[in-house]
Amino acid sequence: MLSADYYLPSYGGQCFSGNGKLSPKGDASARILSLEDEIRILRSKMEQLFLQEKSFTSDNVIEISSLLDLKINEYMKGRPAGK
Repeated sequence: MLSADYYLPSYGGQCFSGNGKLSPKGDASARILSLEDEIRILRSKMEQLFLQEKSFTSDNVIEISSLLDLKINEYMKGRPAGK
């Protein structure tokens, strides 16, 4: 379990556009935008944890890295083919 203190926004299944307004739940571009935000947050936190722990193999860094991998995979599956 990740014991590091970090903030990852939860959208509750709702999607927000870049201007912060609620988009229709089926709007794939808004969902991709929110995934991009989650990926940026996770990457930043992973970098901070690495600097704190001075190790790529610490449990905290590995756990957040695994979560980041899942989000990146989710993002890649949602992208149109050929991009």
